[in-house]
Amino acid sequence: MQQRGDLRQSKRWVVKIGSALLTADGAGLDREAIRDWVMQMVALRARGIELVLVSSGAVAEGMMRLGWASRPHALHELQAAAAVGQMGLVQAYESNFQRHDIHTAQVLLTHDDLSNRQRYLNARNTLRTLLEFGVLPVVNENDTVVTDEICFGDNDTLAALVTNLVEADALIILTDQAGLFDRDPRKHADAQLLREARATDESLDEMVGGSAGELGRGGMLTKLRAARLAARSGAGTVIAFGREPQVLERIASAERLGTLLLPEQETQAARKQWLAGHLQLRGSLCLDAGAVKVLRESGRSLLPVGVVAVDGDFERGEAVACVDKVGREIARGLVNYSASDARRIMGRPSRELEAILGHVDEPEMIHRDNLVLM
Repeated sequence: MQQRGDLRQSKRWVVKIGSALLTADGAGLDREAIRDWVMQMVALRARGIELVLVSSGAVAEGMMRLGWASRPHALHELQAAAAVGQMGLVQAYESNFQRHDIHTAQVLLTHDDLSNRQRYLNARNTLRTLLEFGVLPVVNENDTVVTDEICFGDNDTLAALVTNLVEADALIILTDQAGLFDRDPRKHADAQLLREARATDESLDEMVGGSAGELGRGGMLTKLRAARLAARSGAGTVIAFGREPQVLERIASAERLGTLLLPEQETQAARKQWLAGHLQLRGSLCLDAGAVKVLRESGRSLLPVGVVAVDGDFERGEAVACVDKVGREIARGLVNYSASDARRIMGRPSRELEAILGHVDEPEMIHRDNLVLM
């Protein structure tokens, strides 16, 4: 994603909508605005773009329902507000998407879910399966169970991590500001909107403030940080005013709205670099000659049938090396099975996995998206 025009070729977006937009600055859910965004997302799906929606608003909606004028500070009160508000938020999305025969799914996550390797893979596989079935996931932080130690802190960060999780091409952050400015527009009338920049540009830090609104937790600084997180897997980020008419459709048509923050590398290159250089290996899989040839020449997934030996004590989702029979590393990646299960299914065709294990996590030992040649 090196320029705006590439958005028209994007196949998967994560769209994040902030609290101030969703709740009309505290007056309860703005159902008309939600209906409009839903119609735009329906139009994007018609263009062939898969969508994951990360939605704020649960706490704010709960505050309105409970008659609270200001955001509480006590964690248990925030969790109570989230539990009340989540009902209305999900109902609003479900009822609107249902009018267009689109199924939705509620997915609640905590930071702990994405830092634990097995739960990370579970979340990734669930979201990927939902997208394959044509379901639109609606993601929010699981506010009712988080603690200060495991919370994301804001839904901008959550949206960026979901972008990495589902390997999206773009993160679209809809907010109540026009984008990133070179100075605080609330204090400087001559502040200029930044149309395009590299997410890693350090000069951007001096341009954004860290303040958040009464209803939300994320200011422009969190959005910049989110863009940098998304850039790690090669996704570009657009920060735009959510009430701009047809904002999502116009962004998809490469119109210059908001601020585009570009990654340094294309999506696949960034992910492969991460796999190649930033994983601590927990074990190895020894491959037969046929599997080595398939990986090197065809770029396909590694199947259990091509594995002849398993070394190490690793868990599902951990990084392992793929070596040939003389110990040369051919590839490395994130394995779909623990070492104990891998030993049980090595050398066996994928159709037999359920009979051997009693379940099938994935037909591949390592999926090609999580595999990089060395």
